Amino acid sequence: MTAGGTPASAAGERILTDEEIERLSSDSEGGPARRVSGWLGWLTAGVSFFVAAMALYWTQFSITTTVYRASFLSLCLALIFILYPLARPGPDGATQTRRASIEELVVALIAIAMVAYVLHHPNPMFTVFGRSSFGYGLGWALILCFAAYPLLVSNRFLARLQPADWFFAVLALYSAYYLSTNIDEYKTRAMRPSPEELVMGLALMLLVLEATRRTVGWVLPAIAAAFLVYCYARTGWLIPDVFEHRGFTLNRIVGQNFLTLEGIFTTPLDVAATFIILFTIYGAVLDRGGAGRFFIEWAFALFGKNPSPSAPGRAVVASGFLLGTVSGSGVATTVTVSTLAWPMLKRSGYDPQVAGGMLSAAGIGATLSPPTLGAAAFIIAEFLDVDYLQILIYATIPTVLYYVSCWLMTEADSRRLGVVPVRTSDASVWELTKRGGYHFISLAAIAVFLVMGFTSFMAVYWSIVVAFVLSMVREDSRLVTREAFAIGCLAALGAWLFGISGMPQSLGLQELFNDRISVASFWGMAAAVAASGLQSWRATRAGRPVPPGGTGMIDALLDGTRSTLGIVAVCACAGIIVSVVNLTGLGLTISGIIISAGGSNVFLILLMAALAMWVLGLSVPVTASYIIAAVMLVPALVKVGVPPAAAHMFMFYYAVLADVSPPTALAPFAASAITGGEPFRTTMQAWKYTLPAFIVPFMFCLTPDGAQLLMLVPAGTNAAGAVVYAMPATFGAWMSVLWVTLAACVALVGFCVAFAGYGLARATAAERVLCLAAGCLLLVPNGYSQAAGLAALAIGLGAHWRRVGRTGGPLPAG
Repeated sequence: MTAGGTPASAAGERILTDEEIERLSSDSEGGPARRVSGWLGWLTAGVSFFVAAMALYWTQFSITTTVYRASFLSLCLALIFILYPLARPGPDGATQTRRASIEELVVALIAIAMVAYVLHHPNPMFTVFGRSSFGYGLGWALILCFAAYPLLVSNRFLARLQPADWFFAVLALYSAYYLSTNIDEYKTRAMRPSPEELVMGLALMLLVLEATRRTVGWVLPAIAAAFLVYCYARTGWLIPDVFEHRGFTLNRIVGQNFLTLEGIFTTPLDVAATFIILFTIYGAVLDRGGAGRFFIEWAFALFGKNPSPSAPGRAVVASGFLLGTVSGSGVATTVTVSTLAWPMLKRSGYDPQVAGGMLSAAGIGATLSPPTLGAAAFIIAEFLDVDYLQILIYATIPTVLYYVSCWLMTEADSRRLGVVPVRTSDASVWELTKRGGYHFISLAAIAVFLVMGFTSFMAVYWSIVVAFVLSMVREDSRLVTREAFAIGCLAALGAWLFGISGMPQSLGLQELFNDRISVASFWGMAAAVAASGLQSWRATRAGRPVPPGGTGMIDALLDGTRSTLGIVAVCACAGIIVSVVNLTGLGLTISGIIISAGGSNVFLILLMAALAMWVLGLSVPVTASYIIAAVMLVPALVKVGVPPAAAHMFMFYYAVLADVSPPTALAPFAASAITGGEPFRTTMQAWKYTLPAFIVPFMFCLTPDGAQLLMLVPAGTNAAGAVVYAMPATFGAWMSVLWVTLAACVALVGFCVAFAGYGLARATAAERVLCLAAGCLLLVPNGYSQAAGLAALAIGLGAHWRRVGRTGGPLPAG
């Protein structure tokens, strides 16, 4: 790493292309969309820009809930079907034909079987569809599109034409149009859909499943399809007696999912269409404004002046944390840090597998790091019915403990491997801070606005405004041109003066202009973006270079939308699963089974929940696995006395850690592609680095006092006798939180020595056992247990230090 943070690749190292970096950066919430150009590029960019602009517009102006959610979903589905086509282009950009995949063949066979059934059945389309010519034709078209999948991907002409993709996109848009224009007609008979609504509802559910398959794979839509079959079948030889229910008609299932806000359009999609898209735009604005690059440079400079064996590991952990606060994506953070840090780690002597494990462990913490966190964090806020600020508070100490664990493991490995001291950067921390320290203001803005009492969406909106304004400080970080920014400031002032003048009421424009400063800032940003885009377009047409910042904000809005597409599909698909769980009561059934199997033992139930999350996370995205757990596993934890906030955070934590868990861990696989390491061995190294952090969720769930790691203290009991928790309100309560946190940090020291097998030198078996026992004892926030844990750790570390000093072992890495 050279001054300024550019990669210092050694001779002979392959430099990754932008396309390769984009592919590796794709996390479990969605793979990379294809790159399109020409008229199709303009079309998809226009739709993406409109989606982001609509989300920002929603923060200031009222949009009917059904209209907004339906429009948002349909536009995102249309983009998915165009940007994730059946036949993907090759490296040269030309559409490539191929054989149909197994899941595509299965879909086609099911569709063909339906065709055969419909032709043989005396009443077409299960009787009811025959009463509607529109529904009849739409149903046939949809079935034939799925049946033609093998032909659509193997025939070059059809693969290039994309007929099914365009049909699906248009159908998604029409469903939004129907839902938006017929609310008064169907809102009183949601469970009795008309034949047309039945067909369109089934079509939208199939489109959601197909969009999810294209973005994140076949497992989640297969699970959702199995849930739908279970909801309809109610009983049978495949359904054990304990899971039987009264069954639901097709009308009820489709009505619940299509015509109400309790199915596809329920909480997960609501969160995706509001908080997630806004926070994704916020992260994209920070990134386009240079914040991500600055944080990496700053972290490397922080440890760069004095060459040290430990410096590279410390720099990796610090840069992973700082970049993660902007990114919110563990895999993307892993790839970004890896491309910059791997040459330095290689010079220091790190093995490719060890380096890849360290990089992925540091990167995956992005999903746990405030203020952006991962998509599931916003859903936690909705499930718990708390403000997003409360989720940030819950996540603060666990995030610190996660990175403390990563730091301790890197310190141990720097001694164990005997790596060479290297400089991480030649840049001055002070000079970097003077040049780009304003990025810390952009990052802290959201927390400040939340503390000031702003709602979550207004806090993120104003944070976007702050980042937008601060981007003008430096020429290389501008999001619009200077002239456009001046126009935007004048437009904002004019909009505010117009709003307070009373003229909007007389002109009938009171819905668009009023005395709120946020409304004026919205029109100011809109004017600045429009002026900057027009200025850039004119420069391109004249053959001149685009001025600095010409399309920066436009690119940020496009990045925000495209980064959300996979999450939108996942949330809509998860909504189908949630609807089935709510209809059938499956969540309560599963909770009862878990409690019976665990014998009401909190530790055993937590262990079973952790194992379930690990299995679920092997192939299901973080957001979806959390949602499934929230409706099926969290009730079991709450019933045995785990605080609701701790139960949800436990599931969220383990959903995130599944991304570094063998055998299918995306972050280590991405890191191994950059370091050249063997993927599975890199995964095992990542698992080793994060293993102590796997203990943290147990800390805040095992006992009421453990919830202090979430900054929650017991505050009495309710009428049912359950413990009630609240934020610390006294000095003594805050000291108790501090003590529990320090005890957790000390416990991590014990776990790290036990798992890494190294402290100042190689630890003996007895020393490792003592440290492991100390860590386990310190897990329990009980005075006697913690005293015993401290004593065991003191004995273990004291014996280790004395033995190393007596034998002249390795000195600590500086």
